[in-house]
Amino acid sequence: MFFTNQLEIQRVEKAEALKAIGKNPYRHDTKRDVNASEFKKRFAYINDLEDKKDDKIVLTLIGRIKFLRWMGKAVFAKIEDESHEALQIYFNKEGLGDEWFEHIKKLLDVGDIVQVSGYPFVTKTGELSLHTTNLEIATKSITPLPEKFHGLQDKELRYRQRYLDIIMNPEVKQTFKARSKIISEIRRFFEEYGFLEVETPMMHPIPGGANAKPFVTFYNALGVERYLRIAPELYLKRLIVGGFDAVFEISRNFRNEGLDATHNPEFTSIEFYWAHHNYKDLMDLTEKLLHTLLKTLNLPNVLPYDDKMIDFSKPFERISHKEALIKIGGIDASILDDKKAIEQKIKADGFDLKPNLNLGQLHSELFDNYVENKLINPIFITEYPIEISPLARKNDENNNIAERFELFIAGNELANGFNELNDPLDQHARFAAQLEAKAAGDDEAHEMDEDYIKALGYGFAPTAGEGLGIDRLVMLLTNQTSIRDVILFPAMKQIKSNDKQDDEGDTK
Repeated sequence: MFFTNQLEIQRVEKAEALKAIGKNPYRHDTKRDVNASEFKKRFAYINDLEDKKDDKIVLTLIGRIKFLRWMGKAVFAKIEDESHEALQIYFNKEGLGDEWFEHIKKLLDVGDIVQVSGYPFVTKTGELSLHTTNLEIATKSITPLPEKFHGLQDKELRYRQRYLDIIMNPEVKQTFKARSKIISEIRRFFEEYGFLEVETPMMHPIPGGANAKPFVTFYNALGVERYLRIAPELYLKRLIVGGFDAVFEISRNFRNEGLDATHNPEFTSIEFYWAHHNYKDLMDLTEKLLHTLLKTLNLPNVLPYDDKMIDFSKPFERISHKEALIKIGGIDASILDDKKAIEQKIKADGFDLKPNLNLGQLHSELFDNYVENKLINPIFITEYPIEISPLARKNDENNNIAERFELFIAGNELANGFNELNDPLDQHARFAAQLEAKAAGDDEAHEMDEDYIKALGYGFAPTAGEGLGIDRLVMLLTNQTSIRDVILFPAMKQIKSNDKQDDEGDTK
């Protein structure tokens, strides 16, 4: 038998006992009239009645038993449902009948899902409750919930058993409800601006759209390798070539990288492309989106995040990449054109550094090490080195920089956008340079995509495009400091069977 813990064996026996008396412990005929939250709002007036009850009303609710207190011939319990509310129920021998009450006394456990019917009343302690006249066990729980006083606190176990995390920590459910609302509002926002939502392939013949190492799979029917989507970028831009003016995709992307507080190999983003607009328009649009989300979620303009206060009340600052290195990172401007001097500084300050980096890549290393964690309030960093922007358009006055920005908040990058490169000859040369970088050992360099070059050859209208990380945005708006707290089932290291933990204990 799968359930071998002594407490589990006892509960299996209780399920069998229910069957023996004609009660299905796994019913499918349940119904409810209201949830716990609606019940509390609807019957708040009971407190003002002289006899503190309204027994002319009979309602049915369904919830999981989270607390049980037996008092001889009467029982107080608390049930919890999807509404994030716990409701007290009261039942006794007289109301349920002697025989069924005795069965319940032996067979009901904390963790069971019950269907209860009765009328609203207020107890002597002033708590609105349900005086239960009928109780049925809708689902018999076999595995006991964690011990109630300590709950489920082990972070690793919470992520691995998210279903249990949600049962024991109702605030987790609120985080994911907020996530759903954020995504819904993002979709509505872009539709109101005239963007069309589209879907593009998740398996690519050539990995592209970003510098990242892909996951590789195999398509048996065609006998070829395929790559899980790094980004939908090149397909979305093909749609602009085809004649759409504004498209977006809320997509799952996959990057074969490590795990940390802000990275998960499978993540969600929105990418959007806007013909006949530029990257400055995208910055304006992104700022409007953030303010719209704050309003929709009833969040303040000065938002707490971890130990920081993020000020959204002022226009988002805009500063070039080079200025940020000097003014925020404290880098001496005199070394910015000297590769050797930059390498010496980075190494002298104890940071790791890959060999054979070009000047743009070294500027990126300076930014990562000396600037990024200082960017607390919303700020757009603009004019990135062209060497680290293989898909962005060069600036007309200065070919060494890209017409590009990234949005940083609370020390994290949230968005990346730029004027799209629509010159097919320039794009071909950029891809060729990326192939050279890959041959030199850069396993995240971009592949050559000849079909995309061909698409550009038909004419790609002046377009600005952006990708915004939804997971990191949800982290910010729900005050979560780990990406695993905003992904329902995050990637986890595999554990060996002898490393498994038993965090369970009876709560009855």
